[in-house]
Amino acid sequence: MLGIATAAMNTFFYLAIDRTDLGKSVAIEFIGPIAVAAALTRTRRNAGALALAAVGVGVIVLGGVELDGNTEGLLWLLAASSMWAVYILFASRVAGLGIGMAIGAVFLTPFGAPGSGPVWTSPRLLFACLLVGVFSNAIGYGIDQHVLRRIPVRRFSVLLALLPVTAVIIGWIALDQQPSGLDVVGIAFVLLGVMLQDREEVAAELAAPDPG
Repeated sequence: MLGIATAAMNTFFYLAIDRTDLGKSVAIEFIGPIAVAAALTRTRRNAGALALAAVGVGVIVLGGVELDGNTEGLLWLLAASSMWAVYILFASRVAGLGIGMAIGAVFLTPFGAPGSGPVWTSPRLLFACLLVGVFSNAIGYGIDQHVLRRIPVRRFSVLLALLPVTAVIIGWIALDQQPSGLDVVGIAFVLLGVMLQDREEVAAELAAPDPG
């Protein structure tokens, strides 16, 4: 399930960002992690952090390019969002990331192989595909697994609220997708939510008895 969810999440997301701007796509996709964090929220401060992050993401959505007439892009984003939620739940339990990604590759082969012909005849395209695989999968999900072994899933889900912020910034720098004033407001709400969540975790660690 981890491998299939990861492969499907990536595929749906790439189909989405081919149709919508990067910052807004990641913000909408974040609905999945928000749902996971909401289901696992236990304290008022956690709930407040989640609410701030959710408001921030919502503001970023409002500040992005309109999705009117782009139903297909929105559907791909919602599909990617649901797979992101599944990925978080399984990534916190599964240690075999390499095996999971291999299974995901097998799962995607029937869909990707028919259109992959030009890649195998172009060293430049093949190298670019390998870079995308390494940086967006092996390194990114490897870091996820490392972090998920050290913090609760609910905290991980809230910290993922930083991703729409990062996407807005990268979209601005690399793709000339300039953020609006609403985007800046949304980023501020997200950062406040993450800061509040971190204070909750620090307070809990200080209150815990010393095992020594």
